[in-house]
Amino acid sequence: MGHIDPTKDVFAQFRDNNRPGPIHMLNLVRLREWAAYPDGRKATGAEAYAAYGRESGPVFERLGGRIVWQGRFELMLIGPQDERWDHCFIAEYPSVAAFVEMIRDPVYREAVKHRQAGVEDSRLIRHAVLPVGKNFGEIPE
Repeated sequence: MGHIDPTKDVFAQFRDNNRPGPIHMLNLVRLREWAAYPDGRKATGAEAYAAYGRESGPVFERLGGRIVWQGRFELMLIGPQDERWDHCFIAEYPSVAAFVEMIRDPVYREAVKHRQAGVEDSRLIRHAVLPVGKNFGEIPE
């Protein structure tokens, strides 16, 4: 069984770490071949995920969200060789509060049903934004 939604405990930790400034969310998404809608409607995982994007995108943008990086998965060089990801991107939110507001928005809550139907597995990893341009191996504070 894949990872689709955060647990209540982890989401509480996310909310409680309400430091100022933007957050970056690394998204790794593997789609189902066929979406698993509870009502039995037919769609591919890609079609369901596209519906999620169309419906949730305006909420994401209204709250100041933007995609700051995306890439096409090619090869797992280090890590489980059977892992593959259909969508890889980093979404930026202006604050923790903006992300929480998005999750609670009624339009988003309806749209997320498409994500739940279309996604087989995913990773959503929160990051603090750090300066770029440091030397390789040097970890900024």
